[in-house]
Amino acid sequence: MFFFNLSLLEFLGAFAAVSGVVVALYLLDRSKQRHTVATFRFWNPAQMPTEQRQRKRIQQPWSLLLQLISLLLLLLAIAQLRWGSAETGARDHVLVLDTSAWMAARSVNGPYMDQARVAALAWLNALPAADRVMVIRADAAASPATSFESKREVVRKAITESRPGASALRLEPALRLAESVQRNHATRAGEIVFAGAGRIPETDNFTALPVAANRVRLLPVRGRVENVGIRRIGVRRSRRDVEYWDVLVSVRNDSSKPKLVPLEVRYGGAAAAVRQLTLAPGTEQQVAFEYRTKSGGLFEARILLDDGFPADNRAILDLPADRQLLVTVFSNEPSLMAPVFSANPRLRVEYKTPAQYAAPSEGVVVLDRFLPPTPLALPSIQIEAKGKSAVTQAKLTRWHNETNLGLGLRSRDTVLDTAQVYALAPGDIPIAEVAAGPVMLARPGAAKTVLLGFQPLRSSLRYELATPLLFANALHWLAPESFLRWELQASSVGTVSATVDENSANEIRVRDEQGQALPFTREGSTVRFFAGSPGTVKLTDGQRESVYSLTLPEPGETDFTWPTGIRRGVPRANSFGASSRELWYGLAILGALGLLLEWLFFGLGRRALPSLRTAPASVPLRKAS
Repeated sequence: MFFFNLSLLEFLGAFAAVSGVVVALYLLDRSKQRHTVATFRFWNPAQMPTEQRQRKRIQQPWSLLLQLISLLLLLLAIAQLRWGSAETGARDHVLVLDTSAWMAARSVNGPYMDQARVAALAWLNALPAADRVMVIRADAAASPATSFESKREVVRKAITESRPGASALRLEPALRLAESVQRNHATRAGEIVFAGAGRIPETDNFTALPVAANRVRLLPVRGRVENVGIRRIGVRRSRRDVEYWDVLVSVRNDSSKPKLVPLEVRYGGAAAAVRQLTLAPGTEQQVAFEYRTKSGGLFEARILLDDGFPADNRAILDLPADRQLLVTVFSNEPSLMAPVFSANPRLRVEYKTPAQYAAPSEGVVVLDRFLPPTPLALPSIQIEAKGKSAVTQAKLTRWHNETNLGLGLRSRDTVLDTAQVYALAPGDIPIAEVAAGPVMLARPGAAKTVLLGFQPLRSSLRYELATPLLFANALHWLAPESFLRWELQASSVGTVSATVDENSANEIRVRDEQGQALPFTREGSTVRFFAGSPGTVKLTDGQRESVYSLTLPEPGETDFTWPTGIRRGVPRANSFGASSRELWYGLAILGALGLLLEWLFFGLGRRALPSLRTAPASVPLRKAS
């Protein structure tokens, strides 16, 4: 026998303190009682006896004994006295419950998740009552659902409330977590139990368990699931024509037989294309589509099959509408400016003369040797705007290729007939310089401005590649959102790898659908980030915007092969060996019963029991004579 809650010294100290208080109360003199009577008329004064001091004695020893025994029983119940040995006492088990996406599959024996719950509850019912259990839910990241818990209702609630997630099972980290928790926090280690399908990605396959096989028990689900599913979808604007979308759909056959898979693509609710794919078992195939549209809408890919895992038979992407940038050009020579802007299909250009000037409400404004009467509120390109000084026959000495505005700009022996030289203010970005100073610069602010101190189309730069690149860089800096290359992907949660522009080190942004920044790592042109829950993530690098719709489930590709030495199935109720038995229920009842008896026979309770006293015999009535 041993105490579970208290040590022996703590128990003896508590009992000594309680019994000392009770004995002291019994040794106290009874206080005098005051009685109120009607009159002293018929009372005779009594002689006061000589007062003698006697040693204090306990008046009701049986009452005291009964109270002490009752309090002893209650303290034993509080200390949780157990029958048995502490070495054969409670064990601490860890239940690893598979909550990966594959647990939503349905076999002929029922849904995998329901089978795992039933097996876990049956195993829980077979445990001794004193054993404690921790529940760990395992998918891409294992997380404890409870601590080591002896209350069965808490553990049952954690099991019944477990649901399949969206990611594949990472089995090795889950088992390592269970072994670490048991090693560091368990009083006496019990079993590590895995309940689920055990389907993992091919890249995560391992041969050796991170825990001893004789400590592991497997509660497997039954029935094979035949599945064909969409693994990912990639959609991007065509480089050939901005009105087209290039679509790539990847489909995998996880069945044991070859499958003829009908794949349907719909846009805006209407069928856009249908393909028939022939897939061998365990293979993956990609199919390419091309779809033309300038409007936005829902793009849907669907597999027209009924299998045991329908969650990956359908994927939807929200395609944005084609966005054209409005460029309003105020010039007296629109034919001179037209070749620069007409080559870009992302631009919608309107030409007006300075006499027709009215402040535009959107887009970018180009002012060719014209100054508006009021400051502009929109981004603008101002050609030959007045600077601090003017130069003639000045040689262009430097292009600032280290900035995005000067990226790719080069010329040879360019001499400017006339040009405006500007003073650099704090924050200004120089683009090109002559000996006297910058003749091209960009000025950030609420309304971004690019100042060109000369008309490139009137100089020798007209015949060089630097001129269209200069205007393209300027428009991209003024309205970067209009020149982003759109890429959309539908894939699974977890770690995502993306390729970015190597020159966009300081412009990379990764944000979720609430706009919160996500941490990421970068190695060269590869960016990796982790998303643990379904949703939409946007990655921008200054040149393009990639939208990741992480809504497809990740079922995994292979079933883990368990070693032969592990235990399987639900054990018998007596298979866990000797275990201590709790006695506090009976001790608490006996203690409470003893206090009740003491109250009835020795306390105020006897006044409430008139049946304990003998009623006086009734006197017969006599007839009056």
